[in-house]
Amino acid sequence: MREYTKIYITKKAEFSAKLGHPWVFEDEIIRIEGQYNDGDLVDVMNDKARYIGTGFINNHSKIRVRIISRNANDKFDEKFFERRLRYAVEYRKTVMPGADFKCCRLIFGEADFLPGLTVDRFNDVLVAQVLALGMEIRKETIFKLLVEILEELGETISGIYERNDVRIRGLEGMAEGKGAFKLQGKDLLSCPLETIIIENELKYRVDVVNGQKTGYFLDQKYNRLAIRKISKGRRVLDCFTHTGAFALNAAAGGAALVTAVDVSKEAIANTKHNILLNGMEDKVETLEANVFDLLTELTIKQVRNYDFIILDPPAFTKSGSTVKNALRGYKEINLKAMKLLPRGGYLATCSCSHFMPEGLFIKMLKEAACDADVSLRQVEARQQSPDHPILYSVPETNYLKFYIFQVV
Repeated sequence: MREYTKIYITKKAEFSAKLGHPWVFEDEIIRIEGQYNDGDLVDVMNDKARYIGTGFINNHSKIRVRIISRNANDKFDEKFFERRLRYAVEYRKTVMPGADFKCCRLIFGEADFLPGLTVDRFNDVLVAQVLALGMEIRKETIFKLLVEILEELGETISGIYERNDVRIRGLEGMAEGKGAFKLQGKDLLSCPLETIIIENELKYRVDVVNGQKTGYFLDQKYNRLAIRKISKGRRVLDCFTHTGAFALNAAAGGAALVTAVDVSKEAIANTKHNILLNGMEDKVETLEANVFDLLTELTIKQVRNYDFIILDPPAFTKSGSTVKNALRGYKEINLKAMKLLPRGGYLATCSCSHFMPEGLFIKMLKEAACDADVSLRQVEARQQSPDHPILYSVPETNYLKFYIFQVV
């Protein structure tokens, strides 16, 4: 007999759980049998006392329970977490072969049935973000097992750095912070705080302490290759360049001119560093400017210096309540880019927010094209790289929308 506290949920929550979604919200709980502490494992039951799954409970979170298993026979010991981690690592070995395995997302939360846990690998350093209390309590065990699994594969790990400096930690009742994780019983060297990664045969500096998110955005890896294929001889404007990754790929593809734009001084400094790392000083120029203002100025002056524009903005919306405002921002930059491009020019555009549905994003693009009096001929429609897998039962894992069009 299980000794876990029982959480009884509504029919709506049961339906969602049976479809495979791991979240149970606070207003979906009917009653509770037993005592528990935040972060404990509990059994989730339907209103007829039938077992649904087992997950971590946390009263601080609106996501009251995060289900981690639907097998009533599972024992949540080290072997359980080892299996989960091994499945995740073996999957990356398959879909990110060779050098790509050196720099990839090893753990993608709910998509790997490890809710609230993200782990990115940059060479010999792992950068982790823990956003659920249940995982926080067990992270020592999880990190130890993950390092051991990688070592079995002949992969050297020198350190683990935590990037828990995010507001959502507070919503889970956890403190924010960042720093090297001291793993007991593992002789890890001092955690590297910077490293040089190789992606698509290009070099990038990754600052695991101060870089955005975990230090570098790995999800656009193969989308960068896609723009490289059509950059030859083109004049490219890379907007929201961040690390210069799209700009460098365009240059590697033989672009005649590449301008990398970002409003952040730190981003421009990082881009310049990456340009130097790759010996592309004569191929890529940088511009510190607000992209909205720059596109407006170029539109007013009818400057048509570019025949390939790349729009890779940050997430304009991080909640359902701000989608309308985000749509206006997306439409503004896409409309102006379409007006600036000559007929036959190319546009790469994307959204990295799961709150922006694909259908709504496409509708916005069609409206922008209509307003710009152009047509869009789709070259490619892409998503995030496969180390950020999409679990169909968890729509939140399907977040990156990336398109390449010819403007005709």
